[in-house]
Amino acid sequence: MTQQGVRWTADQVLALAPDAASRKAGSKLGAAGPWSEAGSAEEGTVWGLCKGSGSKPYQTVIDIADASGPAYKCSCPSRKFPCKHALGLLLLWAGGDGAVPSQADPPDWAEQWIKGRRQRAEEKRTAGASGSSPTSADPEAARRRAERRAVRVTAGATELEQRLTDLLRGGLAGAEQAGYGLWEETAARMVDAQAPGLAARVRELGAIPASGPGWPVRLLEECALLHLLDQGWLRRAGLPDGLADTVRSRIGLPASADGPPVRDRWLVLAQYDMADVKLTTRRIWLHGADSGRTALLLSYGAAGRAPELTLPVGLALEAELTAYPGAGQLRSALGEQFTPPAPASIRPPGMTTAEATARYGDALRDDPWLDSVPVTLDRVVPTPDGDAWQLADADADTALPLTPAARARPGLWRLVALSGGAPVKVFGECGHRGFTPLTAWPQGSGEAVRLC
Repeated sequence: MTQQGVRWTADQVLALAPDAASRKAGSKLGAAGPWSEAGSAEEGTVWGLCKGSGSKPYQTVIDIADASGPAYKCSCPSRKFPCKHALGLLLLWAGGDGAVPSQADPPDWAEQWIKGRRQRAEEKRTAGASGSSPTSADPEAARRRAERRAVRVTAGATELEQRLTDLLRGGLAGAEQAGYGLWEETAARMVDAQAPGLAARVRELGAIPASGPGWPVRLLEECALLHLLDQGWLRRAGLPDGLADTVRSRIGLPASADGPPVRDRWLVLAQYDMADVKLTTRRIWLHGADSGRTALLLSYGAAGRAPELTLPVGLALEAELTAYPGAGQLRSALGEQFTPPAPASIRPPGMTTAEATARYGDALRDDPWLDSVPVTLDRVVPTPDGDAWQLADADADTALPLTPAARARPGLWRLVALSGGAPVKVFGECGHRGFTPLTAWPQGSGEAVRLC
């Protein structure tokens, strides 16, 4: 497993940055000036000393071949991962101009950290192979906990049904007059019932009355979906197994990946973060070169900290993925990795905008609460549509509107510049609000361009 013949692009390195400030600061350190004793090893590690404001340089080491994406260690006080020094060192390495030469042995301070990581990873794999885990120690106790939680969720769902009934009987106009406090109190009740999925949806309802013209229609639609989820839980015993698993997932009950492992060469299609005051959620989309499957990896970080799992867009890795339960669910868990992420010529097959909307419609049969599905559009052109934008099929008279969120991002102008009026291949999420482009490829053999 080697890294020396494989160099990432600067865009792939900067995609690892936890925020815009780190991206800017890391770019400034991507030159040889502040670095000394930089080196790299065949097994996929990079290290170097970076001159800082103090008398002692910062020791920076990166494990590029780590199974969950690059891992970092730096003696600087930053709490960001990766810090600006790790980003700068990776940019220096990616330049491939000899500034980070290949060496047989890393310095002692780097070797000690690398060996420690590899040893802990091996111990974790050994423990997983033996089937030992805290949750499997007492299955009877786990069953009793699950039963107690189910009782609490049922009580919460029953209460929520009554509150929705009261809302509709009193008229939707009352929702605007009551303000957000009504919804926050209801959401807190769902948290007490250990149903975080219901709580999140209730909080979303609270924002609708202030969302502009047409809000009563949107509120009624979301209330209907919430009612459907409530009823799905209360009548879960009569549902097909796959749909029942989906309901449990939407309610917010924990589940473990239990499908058969699928080994494939997985192309990293997109990676982006969604953050609130308590949690940062990282979504990583993958495409299997042989299986043709699209899979979603989720990673979480506490407020103010980036999630650990990082896979640069446009690279591919050979690994095993295990699916989570649920009809139509694409979420998977990353298992054993056989090769580190490396550039690849893999491209996902594309479809028309009409086929994309049909795919979303089909997916709603398995999961009525689905906001969007991952699709790759082939030969589309970004075009203005009044005050909005759309992706128009180059070979048909059809188009998909971009979501309001996509229109507000700088990635839109990156996509327009990449296209230049010519067709491009675009991967993104297609749903009832429109299409959100995440990654694009120009016609030919161009590299992936990250749009989010």
